[in-house]
Amino acid sequence: MLTILGFAMIATFLVLIMMKKMSPIAALVLIPALFCVFVGKGAKLGDYVIDGVTSLAPTAAMLMFAIVYFGVMIDVGLFDPVVRGILKFAKADPMRIVVGTAILAAIVSLDGDGSTTFMITVSAMYPLYKRLKMSLVVMTGVAAMANGVMNTLPWGGPTARAATALKLDASDIFVPMIPALAVGLLGVFVLSYVLGKRERKRLGVLTLDEILVDEKAETKVEETETVLVGAGSGASGSGASGTDKATGGSGSGSGSGTDAEDEAGDAARFQVLDPNRATLRPKLYWFNALLTLTLLTAMIMEWLPIPVLFLIGAALALTVNFPHIPDQKARLAAHADNVLNVSGMVFAAAVFTGVLQGTGMVDHMARWMVDVIPEGMGPHMALVTGVLSLPLTYFMSNDGFYFGVLPVLAEAGAAHGVTPLEMARASLVGQPLHMSSPLVPAVYVLVGMAKVEFGDHTRFVVKWAALTCLIILGAGILFGII
Repeated sequence: MLTILGFAMIATFLVLIMMKKMSPIAALVLIPALFCVFVGKGAKLGDYVIDGVTSLAPTAAMLMFAIVYFGVMIDVGLFDPVVRGILKFAKADPMRIVVGTAILAAIVSLDGDGSTTFMITVSAMYPLYKRLKMSLVVMTGVAAMANGVMNTLPWGGPTARAATALKLDASDIFVPMIPALAVGLLGVFVLSYVLGKRERKRLGVLTLDEILVDEKAETKVEETETVLVGAGSGASGSGASGTDKATGGSGSGSGSGTDAEDEAGDAARFQVLDPNRATLRPKLYWFNALLTLTLLTAMIMEWLPIPVLFLIGAALALTVNFPHIPDQKARLAAHADNVLNVSGMVFAAAVFTGVLQGTGMVDHMARWMVDVIPEGMGPHMALVTGVLSLPLTYFMSNDGFYFGVLPVLAEAGAAHGVTPLEMARASLVGQPLHMSSPLVPAVYVLVGMAKVEFGDHTRFVVKWAALTCLIILGAGILFGII
């Protein structure tokens, strides 16, 4: 019964948010509360929620201060050169922008933290998608898949969990998987190319001038939002004035002048970020760059817990860049919306995970999926584990899968001669899909900052993320890794 109710609870949640019948926060709280009563454990709901909140409180704290930190870095102009560099590469071509999103997300994912990756990627790419009227779910989908593949790095979490659960060395798991993961990442780049071609077909190859004609009628606040996510009220609208002279068009490529003149004109129009906004701190650029690099290094080296690092980093960034108290309050107010949305979503997710684990639903679901494996599949348990990693890591946390399910699967595989190393490698296959699970706090950073409905993101990304997982699994089998 708990197995059925567990799957029913997850299915109800996904259906309601994808049909936009409930907001994610409401669904994450009310649906598990209702099912907790159905299970007959309504009296213990408070305990389950407190347990869930306690387990996710450090994550919520990390996200709160990470959003403030990266929001301040955006305000002071740390990522302006990145955006301008992408603009120069993309030249307002939707296909190049989508591919650039995948590349940027993959590179930033080297820090091993999904929330950081999404904050930096969305901060850099959101203005381009917004200006060019591109699909924002394409951005969130591509970023999530690229991060999912890179999340298998030894310091990213899943590999370390698999190594701990099966008492293996993380490098023995990860290094042989590199060819298969490289094929998976290549698959994400190819997919981003295809999705970018679709966007190009829909919008055409545009110039920034062609997009800005409709923005003249917008309010100053709206202009600020399209100029830069989280730029805040301190931005002046004057920086965009040079690009407000627009000629309408559908991207047909019509124009006049030589190629050299066009390039010079494009260079002048690469001012999507307002270069005159009041929050810029050009004299502190290298300080902010060094602070960010030090922060990321400390995260990778685990010098301090990540929430502590971002708390200290946010305090330093605010104090040095905005020494006056009113300016600090203004920056905090500018990013309060993102902080509230994301932290609220995390604590709501704590209700969902708390009920799922506290009632025993997740354990019964895992045991049922293991029990239904036919006996004849024993020698192919690595393949089975790879396939099961898709739904299991989507419907439960990484901790639940790697510490609760993987040891059981590994034991079953060992009885048929399948080594724990093969099982551990196969368990990594589902990570591209896992990164869009409603149980992953980082995904709420992604959709929250991109202003995308979680249901829309889910509808778009699940099929493509599952395909990426299967590509990794196929490559692993082909190369003899799994």
